[in-house]
Amino acid sequence: MPTTVSAPVPDDGLVVVVKQDCPTCQLVAPVLGDLDATVYSQDDPTFPDGVAVVDDTGLDASLALGIDVVPTLLRRRGGAETDRAEGWDRARWRELSGVAGLGAELTDWKPGCGSRTHDPAVAEELLVRTRGHELHARRVELAGLEDEAEALYDRGWTDGLPVVAPTPARVLRMLAGTSRAPDEVVATVPPNLVPATVEKVAINAVLAGCRPEYLPVVLAAVEAACAEEFNAHGLLATTWGAAPAVLVHGPIACRIGVNTGGNALGQGTRANSTIGRALQLVIRNVGGGRPGEVDRATLGQPGKVGLCFAEDEQRSPWEPLSVSRGVPAGASAVTVFAAEGAHGVVDQISRTPESLARSLARGLRGVGHPKLAPGFDAVLVVVPEHTAVFAEAGWDRARLHAELDELLLLAPEEIARGADGIDEGMPAPRHRPLGPRPKFRPGGLMIAVAGGGAGKFSAVLGGWVGGPGGSTPVTRVIEEDP
Repeated sequence: MPTTVSAPVPDDGLVVVVKQDCPTCQLVAPVLGDLDATVYSQDDPTFPDGVAVVDDTGLDASLALGIDVVPTLLRRRGGAETDRAEGWDRARWRELSGVAGLGAELTDWKPGCGSRTHDPAVAEELLVRTRGHELHARRVELAGLEDEAEALYDRGWTDGLPVVAPTPARVLRMLAGTSRAPDEVVATVPPNLVPATVEKVAINAVLAGCRPEYLPVVLAAVEAACAEEFNAHGLLATTWGAAPAVLVHGPIACRIGVNTGGNALGQGTRANSTIGRALQLVIRNVGGGRPGEVDRATLGQPGKVGLCFAEDEQRSPWEPLSVSRGVPAGASAVTVFAAEGAHGVVDQISRTPESLARSLARGLRGVGHPKLAPGFDAVLVVVPEHTAVFAEAGWDRARLHAELDELLLLAPEEIARGADGIDEGMPAPRHRPLGPRPKFRPGGLMIAVAGGGAGKFSAVLGGWVGGPGGSTPVTRVIEEDP
């Protein structure tokens, strides 16, 4: 009969790891007695018969040895592994063990099976068991009869849509997306000025439905949104409907699948839909920015659930917007800006940059109100077919900015209160005549390239009051692991 013992992983000698539920392990079982080896069994301490077996049903030894396949034969020397063979390979097992006639009666080769450490039924349990000590957030236990989705909604942790339950295993998998320590403070989140750790951000990224590779983008977005100059508290408290939006720059956008093409501002892409949502959930769940409380928007708009898209640097003829904002070329970054819902600008006829610029200027003039200047910031999203008109004429982004600035100098008589029978407008000056007023403050208009390859429909994302007392767009480089 076999003897079941318990022992640490040996510093020296041969080690074999098997499981009973593996045909290849069943194949090699008869030759294990010919080896001077420590044998671990992952699922049945009585297998294999006739040899001393170390019970590894808890999988501690398999985790310590990094077992991916069973059977695995390995040699250790001085506490370190020096060689291993996975599956059954007669020549390799003979070489590694030094037993010349080993397995003569067996087939030459047979692949092994997946280690039980990779069994989906136990992987989450192992993850929590080995890394659960990294988590410090309060645990909330749900009753057995509670519906997960309803329970999370009832506790106020959602934006009105269903969320993914942030179980310890899911949070740990999310944290694998960054090397930053879970207890590192990312930012102090308004309006309640609560410190948000990497773990807290990861929890909300799980709630939002993010993948782990999105986490570095979410972390950078949280940092940007919580910068003093962005003024997230003011943006929340205003009755205007703008909200933080995330523009992703650099190679990470392509790598994690942030959509910059067709429907870039719409639904259908997981990265776009969840990254912006994660930022909003951090503001809600960590900072306390909830509608009807500090969030005082009169109407709001769908982008308050979350808005994220990427700058199309591959198809853009201009230098990346991030570079013009001081980010080194080739680096990944985010720009967080205040945005309301997109307003389309149709121009399917203009073939000269002068004509097209005038169309875009007309669309921009309506931001906030056509008679308020300067006032709210804006982002102009130029689609590739429109961008091509400027590129073919040799206009770069700076040239387009200059043209728009000139076209958006508004005559005082047009924007005065009462002009055109509209009481809204700019008040009359007290001490000197009012000259032409720029629609946007310096730096208050950003131009980004995005959208599908077909369709001459650019868009304006109106913002909120820019500059002191309002919100300034903030760009942050994304911390990526080497």
